[in-house]
Amino acid sequence: MNLQDLIALKEKALNEAQTAADAAALEAVRIAYLGRKGKLPEIMQELRNVSPEERPMFGKTANELKNELTDIIKAKQSSFSDGRAAAAGFDLTQPGQWQGLGTRHPITQITDRITQIFQTLGFTVADGPDVETVWNNFDALNTPADHPSRDEQDTFYLKNGDLMRCHTSPVQVRYMMAHKPPVRIISPGRCYRRDTPDATHSANFHQVEGLFVDEHVSLADLKGTLSYFARELMGPNVKVRFRPHFFPFTEPSVEVDFTCHVCQGKGCRVCKNSGWIEILGAGMVDPNVFSAVGYDSSTLSGFAFGMGIERITMILYGIHDIRNLYENDVRFLSQF
Repeated sequence: MNLQDLIALKEKALNEAQTAADAAALEAVRIAYLGRKGKLPEIMQELRNVSPEERPMFGKTANELKNELTDIIKAKQSSFSDGRAAAAGFDLTQPGQWQGLGTRHPITQITDRITQIFQTLGFTVADGPDVETVWNNFDALNTPADHPSRDEQDTFYLKNGDLMRCHTSPVQVRYMMAHKPPVRIISPGRCYRRDTPDATHSANFHQVEGLFVDEHVSLADLKGTLSYFARELMGPNVKVRFRPHFFPFTEPSVEVDFTCHVCQGKGCRVCKNSGWIEILGAGMVDPNVFSAVGYDSSTLSGFAFGMGIERITMILYGIHDIRNLYENDVRFLSQF
Protein backbone atom coordinates (compact mmCIF):
# COMPACT_ATOMS: atom_id res chain seq x y z
CA MET A 1 0.00 0.00 0.00
CA ASN A 2 1.31 3.45 -0.95
CA LEU A 3 0.45 6.90 0.40
CA GLN A 4 -2.36 7.53 -2.09
CA ASP A 5 -4.04 4.24 -1.16
CA LEU A 6 -3.84 5.18 2.52
CA ILE A 7 -5.42 8.61 1.89
CA ALA A 8 -8.29 6.97 0.01
CA LEU A 9 -8.76 4.44 2.80
CA LYS A 10 -8.82 7.22 5.37
CA GLU A 11 -11.59 9.08 3.54
CA LYS A 12 -13.58 5.85 3.18
CA ALA A 13 -13.27 4.98 6.88
CA LEU A 14 -14.26 8.44 8.08
CA ASN A 15 -17.24 8.49 5.74
CA GLU A 16 -18.45 5.09 6.93
CA ALA A 17 -18.22 6.21 10.55
CA GLN A 18 -20.05 9.48 9.84
CA THR A 19 -22.88 7.71 8.00
CA ALA A 20 -23.33 4.80 10.47
CA ALA A 21 -27.07 4.61 11.14
CA ASP A 22 -27.01 2.96 14.54
CA ALA A 23 -24.73 1.69 17.28
CA ALA A 24 -24.35 -1.74 15.68
CA ALA A 25 -23.17 -0.25 12.37
CA LEU A 26 -20.78 2.05 14.21
CA GLU A 27 -19.32 -0.88 16.13
CA ALA A 28 -18.79 -2.75 12.87
CA VAL A 29 -16.77 0.21 11.53
CA ARG A 30 -14.69 0.33 14.69
CA ILE A 31 -13.87 -3.37 14.50
CA ALA A 32 -13.12 -3.21 10.75
CA TYR A 33 -10.57 -0.42 11.10
CA LEU A 34 -9.42 -0.20 14.74
CA GLY A 35 -9.93 -3.76 15.94
CA ARG A 36 -7.04 -6.09 16.73
CA LYS A 37 -7.40 -7.66 13.31
CA GLY A 38 -8.61 -4.48 11.60
CA LYS A 39 -7.09 -2.55 8.73
CA LEU A 40 -5.16 -0.01 10.77
CA PRO A 41 -2.94 -2.63 12.47
CA GLU A 42 -2.27 -4.07 9.00
CA ILE A 43 -1.30 -0.62 7.76
CA MET A 44 1.15 -0.16 10.61
CA GLN A 45 2.72 -3.48 9.71
CA GLU A 46 3.15 -2.24 6.11
CA LEU A 47 5.01 0.86 7.27
CA ARG A 48 8.40 -0.86 6.99
CA ASN A 49 7.73 -1.60 3.30
CA VAL A 50 7.00 2.02 2.40
CA SER A 51 9.73 3.93 0.57
CA PRO A 52 11.91 6.17 2.76
CA GLU A 53 10.59 9.28 0.95
CA GLU A 54 6.92 8.51 1.71
CA ARG A 55 7.41 6.95 5.15
CA PRO A 56 7.08 10.16 7.25
CA MET A 57 3.88 11.25 5.51
CA PHE A 58 2.57 7.68 5.49
CA GLY A 59 3.00 7.40 9.28
CA LYS A 60 1.43 10.81 9.86
CA THR A 61 -1.60 9.93 7.75
CA ALA A 62 -2.03 6.60 9.56
CA ASN A 63 -2.02 8.38 12.93
CA GLU A 64 -4.53 10.93 11.66
CA LEU A 65 -6.78 8.08 10.53
CA LYS A 66 -6.61 6.48 13.98
CA ASN A 67 -7.24 9.71 15.94
CA GLU A 68 -9.98 11.17 13.73
CA LEU A 69 -11.81 7.86 13.43
CA THR A 70 -11.65 7.35 17.20
CA ASP A 71 -13.08 10.84 17.86
CA ILE A 72 -15.93 10.31 15.41
CA ILE A 73 -16.82 6.93 16.91
CA LYS A 74 -16.84 8.31 20.47
CA ALA A 75 -19.05 11.23 19.48
CA LYS A 76 -21.47 8.97 17.60
CA GLN A 77 -21.61 6.48 20.47
CA SER A 78 -22.53 9.29 22.85
CA SER A 79 -25.30 10.51 20.55
CA PHE A 80 -26.71 7.00 20.22
CA SER A 81 -26.66 6.62 24.03
CA ASP A 82 -28.45 9.96 24.46
CA GLY A 83 -31.02 8.89 21.94
CA ARG A 84 -31.74 5.63 23.76
CA ALA A 85 -31.99 7.48 27.07
CA ALA A 86 -34.42 10.00 25.61
CA ALA A 87 -36.49 7.22 24.09
CA ALA A 88 -36.63 5.53 27.49
CA GLY A 89 -38.00 8.70 29.08
CA PHE A 90 -34.84 10.07 30.74
CA ASP A 91 -34.29 13.80 30.79
CA LEU A 92 -30.51 14.10 30.58
CA THR A 93 -30.62 17.83 31.30
CA GLN A 94 -31.83 17.26 34.86
CA PRO A 95 -29.28 17.07 37.70
CA GLY A 96 -28.69 13.68 39.28
CA GLN A 97 -30.47 12.66 42.45
CA TRP A 98 -28.10 12.52 45.42
CA GLN A 99 -28.24 9.22 47.24
CA GLY A 100 -27.50 9.87 50.89
CA LEU A 101 -24.63 8.05 52.52
CA GLY A 102 -25.44 5.24 54.91
CA THR A 103 -24.85 5.47 58.66
CA ARG A 104 -23.38 3.04 61.13
CA HIS A 105 -25.78 0.53 62.68
CA PRO A 106 -26.84 1.48 66.24
CA ILE A 107 -25.22 -1.69 67.60
CA THR A 108 -21.97 -0.70 65.91
CA GLN A 109 -22.23 2.81 67.33
CA ILE A 110 -22.69 1.57 70.89
CA THR A 111 -19.93 -1.04 70.51
CA ASP A 112 -17.51 1.63 69.31
CA ARG A 113 -18.50 3.94 72.17
CA ILE A 114 -17.99 1.24 74.81
CA THR A 115 -14.66 0.26 73.26
CA GLN A 116 -13.51 3.87 73.22
CA ILE A 117 -14.31 4.33 76.92
CA PHE A 118 -12.35 1.27 78.02
CA GLN A 119 -9.44 2.10 75.74
CA THR A 120 -8.99 5.34 77.68
CA LEU A 121 -8.40 3.11 80.73
CA GLY A 122 -5.70 1.11 78.97
CA PHE A 123 -7.78 -1.84 77.78
CA THR A 124 -6.96 -3.35 74.39
CA VAL A 125 -9.38 -5.17 72.08
CA ALA A 126 -9.06 -8.96 71.73
CA ASP A 127 -11.00 -11.17 69.33
CA GLY A 128 -11.73 -14.87 68.94
CA PRO A 129 -13.72 -17.32 66.80
CA ASP A 130 -17.50 -17.72 66.96
CA VAL A 131 -17.13 -21.52 66.87
CA GLU A 132 -15.57 -22.68 70.13
CA THR A 133 -14.55 -25.82 71.98
CA VAL A 134 -16.47 -27.01 75.01
CA TRP A 135 -13.29 -26.61 77.07
CA ASN A 136 -12.88 -22.91 76.20
CA ASN A 137 -16.57 -22.12 76.52
CA PHE A 138 -17.38 -24.08 79.71
CA ASP A 139 -14.62 -26.18 81.30
CA ALA A 140 -11.91 -23.51 81.55
CA LEU A 141 -14.49 -21.09 82.93
CA ASN A 142 -15.27 -23.32 85.91
CA THR A 143 -18.76 -24.20 84.64
CA PRO A 144 -20.05 -27.34 86.40
CA ALA A 145 -20.82 -30.40 84.29
CA ASP A 146 -24.50 -30.22 85.30
CA HIS A 147 -24.90 -26.49 84.65
CA PRO A 148 -28.10 -25.74 82.66
CA SER A 149 -26.20 -23.66 80.07
CA ARG A 150 -24.51 -26.86 78.85
CA ASP A 151 -27.84 -28.39 77.78
CA GLU A 152 -28.67 -28.69 74.10
CA GLN A 153 -31.83 -26.69 74.74
CA ASP A 154 -29.64 -23.69 75.63
CA THR A 155 -26.53 -24.07 73.44
CA PHE A 156 -25.94 -24.64 69.72
CA TYR A 157 -23.74 -27.74 69.40
CA LEU A 158 -22.09 -28.83 66.15
CA LYS A 159 -21.72 -32.39 64.89
CA ASN A 160 -18.00 -32.46 65.71
CA GLY A 161 -18.67 -31.60 69.37
CA ASP A 162 -17.79 -27.92 69.13
CA LEU A 163 -20.38 -25.21 69.73
CA MET A 164 -21.37 -21.67 68.88
CA ARG A 165 -19.99 -19.62 71.76
CA CYS A 166 -22.55 -18.60 74.38
CA HIS A 167 -20.54 -15.54 75.44
CA THR A 168 -17.26 -13.86 74.54
CA SER A 169 -15.57 -15.20 77.71
CA PRO A 170 -13.69 -17.86 75.68
CA VAL A 171 -11.69 -14.96 74.22
CA GLN A 172 -10.40 -14.30 77.74
CA VAL A 173 -9.35 -17.94 78.07
CA ARG A 174 -7.56 -17.90 74.73
CA TYR A 175 -5.83 -14.61 75.53
CA MET A 176 -4.59 -15.72 78.94
CA MET A 177 -3.23 -18.98 77.51
CA ALA A 178 -1.30 -17.01 74.87
CA HIS A 179 -0.09 -14.06 76.98
CA LYS A 180 1.60 -13.61 80.31
CA PRO A 181 0.12 -11.18 82.85
CA PRO A 182 -0.63 -8.37 83.25
CA VAL A 183 -3.73 -8.63 81.06
CA ARG A 184 -6.16 -5.81 80.37
CA ILE A 185 -8.55 -6.59 77.49
CA ILE A 186 -12.11 -6.20 76.28
CA SER A 187 -13.67 -8.62 73.81
CA PRO A 188 -16.69 -7.40 71.82
CA GLY A 189 -18.40 -9.90 69.53
CA ARG A 190 -21.37 -12.06 68.54
CA CYS A 191 -22.82 -14.72 70.82
CA TYR A 192 -25.35 -17.50 70.25
CA ARG A 193 -27.95 -19.09 72.51
CA ARG A 194 -31.11 -21.09 71.92
CA ASP A 195 -33.49 -18.29 72.89
CA THR A 196 -36.92 -17.92 71.38
CA PRO A 197 -36.92 -14.53 69.61
CA ASP A 198 -39.22 -11.96 71.18
CA ALA A 199 -39.12 -8.28 72.08
CA THR A 200 -36.15 -8.70 74.42
CA HIS A 201 -34.44 -11.94 73.31
CA SER A 202 -32.57 -13.12 70.23
CA ALA A 203 -30.69 -16.30 69.36
CA ASN A 204 -27.85 -14.16 68.01
CA PHE A 205 -26.75 -11.15 70.03
CA HIS A 206 -23.65 -9.12 70.94
CA GLN A 207 -21.61 -8.77 74.11
CA VAL A 208 -18.62 -6.83 75.36
CA GLU A 209 -16.63 -8.57 78.08
CA GLY A 210 -13.60 -7.30 79.92
CA LEU A 211 -10.72 -8.80 81.88
CA PHE A 212 -8.00 -7.27 84.06
CA VAL A 213 -5.38 -9.52 85.67
CA ASP A 214 -2.34 -8.39 87.63
CA GLU A 215 -0.94 -8.45 91.13
CA HIS A 216 -3.08 -6.90 93.88
CA VAL A 217 -6.19 -6.32 91.75
CA SER A 218 -9.17 -5.87 94.07
CA LEU A 219 -12.93 -5.54 94.03
CA ALA A 220 -12.39 -1.82 94.61
CA ASP A 221 -10.60 -1.67 91.24
CA LEU A 222 -13.59 -3.33 89.60
CA LYS A 223 -16.02 -0.89 91.22
CA GLY A 224 -13.91 2.11 90.25
CA THR A 225 -13.55 0.93 86.63
CA LEU A 226 -17.27 0.27 86.16
CA SER A 227 -18.28 3.50 87.91
CA TYR A 228 -16.06 5.46 85.52
CA PHE A 229 -17.57 3.55 82.60
CA ALA A 230 -21.10 4.36 83.80
CA ARG A 231 -20.42 8.09 84.01
CA GLU A 232 -18.79 8.18 80.59
CA LEU A 233 -21.62 6.22 78.96
CA MET A 234 -24.70 7.56 80.76
CA GLY A 235 -23.60 10.98 82.02
CA PRO A 236 -21.91 12.43 85.13
CA ASN A 237 -25.01 12.14 87.35
CA VAL A 238 -25.55 8.40 86.98
CA LYS A 239 -25.30 6.26 90.11
CA VAL A 240 -24.11 2.65 90.24
CA ARG A 241 -25.36 -0.19 92.42
CA PHE A 242 -23.57 -3.50 93.00
CA ARG A 243 -25.68 -6.48 94.07
CA PRO A 244 -24.35 -9.91 95.14
CA HIS A 245 -24.87 -12.60 92.52
CA PHE A 246 -23.37 -15.87 91.26
CA PHE A 247 -21.38 -16.68 88.12
CA PRO A 248 -19.30 -19.87 87.82
CA PHE A 249 -16.17 -18.04 86.68
CA THR A 250 -16.10 -15.21 89.27
CA GLU A 251 -16.05 -15.20 93.06
CA PRO A 252 -17.34 -12.97 94.52
CA SER A 253 -19.81 -12.05 91.76
CA VAL A 254 -22.01 -8.99 91.39
CA GLU A 255 -24.73 -7.65 89.16
CA VAL A 256 -24.38 -3.97 88.32
CA ASP A 257 -27.29 -1.54 87.98
CA PHE A 258 -27.28 2.04 86.72
CA THR A 259 -29.86 4.63 87.70
CA CYS A 260 -32.61 4.85 85.11
CA HIS A 261 -31.70 7.30 82.36
CA VAL A 262 -35.35 8.24 81.85
CA CYS A 263 -36.45 9.12 85.38
CA GLN A 264 -32.99 9.70 86.90
CA GLY A 265 -33.71 7.15 89.62
CA LYS A 266 -37.14 8.44 90.64
CA GLY A 267 -39.06 5.46 89.22
CA CYS A 268 -40.92 5.10 85.94
CA ARG A 269 -42.37 2.55 83.51
CA VAL A 270 -38.99 1.89 81.90
CA CYS A 271 -37.32 0.84 85.17
CA LYS A 272 -40.53 -0.71 86.57
CA ASN A 273 -40.62 2.04 89.20
CA SER A 274 -37.41 0.79 90.83
CA GLY A 275 -35.19 3.64 89.66
CA TRP A 276 -32.53 1.13 88.57
CA ILE A 277 -31.72 -0.72 85.33
CA GLU A 278 -29.58 -3.86 85.28
CA ILE A 279 -26.68 -3.35 82.89
CA LEU A 280 -23.98 -5.98 83.41
CA GLY A 281 -22.53 -8.81 85.46
CA ALA A 282 -19.05 -8.84 86.96
CA GLY A 283 -16.82 -10.26 89.67
CA MET A 284 -13.35 -11.31 90.72
CA VAL A 285 -11.88 -14.07 88.56
CA ASP A 286 -12.26 -17.47 90.24
CA PRO A 287 -8.89 -19.11 91.09
CA ASN A 288 -10.04 -22.23 89.19
CA VAL A 289 -10.04 -20.20 85.99
CA PHE A 290 -6.45 -19.12 86.63
CA SER A 291 -5.46 -22.75 87.21
CA ALA A 292 -7.08 -23.80 83.92
CA VAL A 293 -5.02 -21.29 81.90
CA GLY A 294 -1.77 -21.80 83.81
CA TYR A 295 -1.78 -18.64 85.93
CA ASP A 296 -0.60 -18.62 89.54
CA SER A 297 -3.61 -17.64 91.64
CA SER A 298 -1.45 -17.22 94.74
CA THR A 299 0.23 -14.13 93.27
CA LEU A 300 -2.34 -12.94 90.74
CA SER A 301 -5.88 -11.64 90.99
CA GLY A 302 -8.23 -10.04 88.54
CA PHE A 303 -11.74 -9.01 87.67
CA ALA A 304 -14.03 -9.71 84.72
CA PHE A 305 -17.26 -8.17 83.50
CA GLY A 306 -19.71 -8.59 80.65
CA MET A 307 -22.64 -6.70 79.19
CA GLY A 308 -25.17 -7.11 76.39
CA ILE A 309 -24.78 -4.50 73.67
CA GLU A 310 -28.37 -4.82 72.45
CA ARG A 311 -29.67 -4.10 75.95
CA ILE A 312 -27.61 -0.93 76.28
CA THR A 313 -28.58 0.13 72.74
CA MET A 314 -32.27 -0.32 73.52
CA ILE A 315 -31.92 1.65 76.76
CA LEU A 316 -30.00 4.58 75.27
CA TYR A 317 -32.13 4.87 72.12
CA GLY A 318 -35.51 4.02 73.62
CA ILE A 319 -36.01 0.92 71.45
CA HIS A 320 -38.74 -1.38 72.76
CA ASP A 321 -38.29 -4.40 70.47
CA ILE A 322 -34.87 -6.01 69.88
CA ARG A 323 -36.10 -7.36 66.54
CA ASN A 324 -36.05 -3.84 65.14
CA LEU A 325 -32.26 -4.01 65.28
CA TYR A 326 -32.14 -7.01 62.93
CA GLU A 327 -34.95 -6.49 60.42
CA ASN A 328 -32.91 -3.98 58.36
CA ASP A 329 -35.81 -1.59 57.89
CA VAL A 330 -34.18 1.51 56.40
CA ARG A 331 -36.91 3.72 57.87
CA PHE A 332 -35.90 2.56 61.34
CA LEU A 333 -32.13 2.50 60.89
CA SER A 334 -32.03 5.93 59.22
CA GLN A 335 -32.93 7.50 62.57
CA PHE A 336 -29.45 6.67 63.85
